[in-house]
Amino acid sequence: MRLFVALNLPKRDRERIQRATRRLREADYPVRWLDVDHFHVTLKFLGDVRRERLTEVEEAIRRVASATKGFTTTLGGFGAFPTVRRPRVLWVGVGANPELRCLKQDLEWTLGDIGFEAETRAFHPHVTLGRTDDRDGAGAFRGLDTLLAELDLEGEIKVHTVDIMRSQLSRDGAKHSILTSLKLEGT
Repeated sequence: MRLFVALNLPKRDRERIQRATRRLREADYPVRWLDVDHFHVTLKFLGDVRRERLTEVEEAIRRVASATKGFTTTLGGFGAFPTVRRPRVLWVGVGANPELRCLKQDLEWTLGDIGFEAETRAFHPHVTLGRTDDRDGAGAFRGLDTLLAELDLEGEIKVHTVDIMRSQLSRDGAKHSILTSLKLEGT
């Protein structure tokens, strides 16, 4: 099973992002837009995990969740990875406050203890909006920087749970489903 650990956004926040990005989606850029139901913040990609290891993974994440209080973080700001001129991923930012950073680090350490490789890239929490194709040239995204700067979205997200997600790849894109939802302590 292809698994990752994520924060899923409440429906009202996903819909708020969808409304705020309407102009972007209508701008005719060569982007494969994610369905609103797939908006989430990835905390840790686990990759292919044998079914018999699922209980071990759940227990590790349960330990982190039970030691983490629910918290609030911010939502806002738009951008692209690796650059706006040649984007691969378009995103809306999520505030990397101390609580979120600690949750991410605790997951890295705990999952590292059971054999998952640590992430070496810097943590840039975000919600992926869409993905582009490598073959699209820089000219295909002319004006994207201006449009992203004009979009307006600010708010808070309340974090109450951490989810173990399954990603099933197909020609139509990835399908995500929640395998286990673990409540943070005190929520």
